[in-house]
Amino acid sequence: MIVLGDIPRKHARLDPQRECLVCEQTRLTWKDLNDRVNRLANGLARLGVSKEAKVAVLSLNCHKYIEIYYATAKLGAVAVPLNFRLSPDELVYVIDHSDSEILMVGQELMPVVKQIIPKLKGIRERISLHHGEEGWTDYEKLLESSSPEEPEVEVDEDDLCQLQYTGGTTGLPKGVMLTHRNYLTAAIGMGLANLFDPNDATLQVLPIFHTAWWPILVHHCAGAKGVIVKRFDFNEILSLAERERVTHINMVPVLFSWLLDFPDLDKYDLSSIKYFTYAGAPMPAELMKRCIAKFGPIFQQGYGLTEAAPLATILKEEDQCRLEGPPELTRRISSAGRESLVTEVRVVDENDKEVEVGQVGEIVVRGKNIMKGYWKDPDLTAETMRGGWLHTGDLATVDEYGYIYIVDRKHDMIITGGENVYPYEVEKVLYEHPAVLEAAVVGLEDPKWGEAVTAAVSLKQGMEATEAELISFCKERIAGYKCPKKVVFMENIPKTPIGKILRRQVRAQLQSEK
Repeated sequence: MIVLGDIPRKHARLDPQRECLVCEQTRLTWKDLNDRVNRLANGLARLGVSKEAKVAVLSLNCHKYIEIYYATAKLGAVAVPLNFRLSPDELVYVIDHSDSEILMVGQELMPVVKQIIPKLKGIRERISLHHGEEGWTDYEKLLESSSPEEPEVEVDEDDLCQLQYTGGTTGLPKGVMLTHRNYLTAAIGMGLANLFDPNDATLQVLPIFHTAWWPILVHHCAGAKGVIVKRFDFNEILSLAERERVTHINMVPVLFSWLLDFPDLDKYDLSSIKYFTYAGAPMPAELMKRCIAKFGPIFQQGYGLTEAAPLATILKEEDQCRLEGPPELTRRISSAGRESLVTEVRVVDENDKEVEVGQVGEIVVRGKNIMKGYWKDPDLTAETMRGGWLHTGDLATVDEYGYIYIVDRKHDMIITGGENVYPYEVEKVLYEHPAVLEAAVVGLEDPKWGEAVTAAVSLKQGMEATEAELISFCKERIAGYKCPKKVVFMENIPKTPIGKILRRQVRAQLQSEK
């Protein structure tokens, strides 16, 4: 198998003048990109970066982020992408915990970094991604002073290429050790599902610091182009999609809900788009039906997680977009799909035995894309990887055809009056209400019920709904014990940088307000 650094190297030989990366005013061909990657790699080597050295990166989306991923890969070094929404203390923890030696920072994040520099223990070199930062090595000058020749470093597919820290929603962030083989196995699985070709182009909307950078990786494997959005702004996203004739966009479900309600949507020509993909959370069936009505049957879902780099299952468009036919086929619109060509996926009970069709169990995954383990945490690694399977913590059922139907996160299940309630089941009903934009259902401590089912809801602009109305709406559709005892209206529901709703933060906020 090839390694990550081979991607720009091979395409620079095979198709040097084909454009492969666009970000704001920067347009790079494969030759341009590979030259810059090599210059960065050689510059870092001159600064003492060797195999297994950790290079931390804090930046908004930009082409330099991709250059850093490829350059560290060519050196056998390890990129440590940092979540730009972490608090200063969390950044210090991740940088120190990862043993990072080099810190590379974009202009927008420089103020927060200057606060934490005195607290960092292992950083010996600081590189600024923009010009004119006194006391910092200048990124472009480093490239200008370095050779464009290929670095002579032997890199193996089982070497680490990234430490991807999880979002910290369950305590301190965990460092997920991902190898070249992990990433490229997942890329092969996703690429085969979509059959991208060199004439395609993806629009990178989600943060590159996350495994959600996979669209660029997969398109680059095919020799195709990546177009990068620096900040989330629908006018920018849609104008770029139109101007660059983008063929693919990947987002999370809540962003599709926002997109459908975006007032200027119809001003843009999106006819070039062949695929929309989404991941990060289940898509409510009613929202998917709206998406299909607007854009056509061009939607595909991937289920996965950072520890799987990030692939587990795929739901192809012929299943995702099937609105007519027998129930065993139309119900697949709510499925997370089936295992991909490169993964094995099972649903198991507490004894790791496969459950019967329709029974709830935990999703476990196995494949060459699964992480090497958690950095500096062998106990958690052993617990999560017991029996050779990645235990995801996601609860699901499986049908007779192998389609997975996610029920919820194991730790989010609510026990109310002795009954188990899965928040996603309640959220799906709330999303059917025409006024609901977003919903998060959690269990709050309650002396009578143990936990009381509570819904946080944000409404669509210009629309209204009352607490009593939404509770009544739920009671008409699901069992009474599953219905919210209380509905709290929020303007903004807490989310991760890729748009996944953070039930843990919702629960903490609502509990503190009781």
